[in-house]
Amino acid sequence: MAHSEHHKERNSLAGLLERNVEVHAQKCYQCGKCSAGCPVAEEMDLPPSMVMRLLQTEEAANDEKILRSHSIWLCVTCEMCLSRCPMEIDIPSMMDFLRQRSRSEKKVHKKARNIIAFHKSFLNSIKWTGRLYELGLILDYKRQSLNLTQDISLAPKMISRGKLHLFPGIIKGKAQVARIFKKTSI
Repeated sequence: MAHSEHHKERNSLAGLLERNVEVHAQKCYQCGKCSAGCPVAEEMDLPPSMVMRLLQTEEAANDEKILRSHSIWLCVTCEMCLSRCPMEIDIPSMMDFLRQRSRSEKKVHKKARNIIAFHKSFLNSIKWTGRLYELGLILDYKRQSLNLTQDISLAPKMISRGKLHLFPGIIKGKAQVARIFKKTSI
């Protein structure tokens, strides 16, 4: 049996990535260019090249370490790693899949709570207005994250300068946006 056939039958994270996102961790030869170019690598507990190495081992303990890491939540999908990778491995898509997997398996790192709250608030804004409503985003984020007083002194200045609108603009195609959310069950 060919290596790739054997690999696809496995339920390791690397095998799941191959089947679901067409990202092949085994192609990585650990040059480190992804980590060297990553703007948030210094904040990560596992830089991108280490995530790739742990995936290559296909060991359950390493898969667990990845899903519980803070790194997968810090990735900003800037694609710097992808542009630098000589093997053109789509690390941003991989990180997105790993975040989804981490959430579905309830293995989210405790420090990712505010990142997830912001993500949910952003999507809620789009879901209800069809576009980003900044003030609604901020209020929903503060409700979910419980960071109620953080940056509160900036609000009056931003409203007076027209940077935050009191009422949302609602798009004409809001029904189509609602259908998208319904199909994706967000």
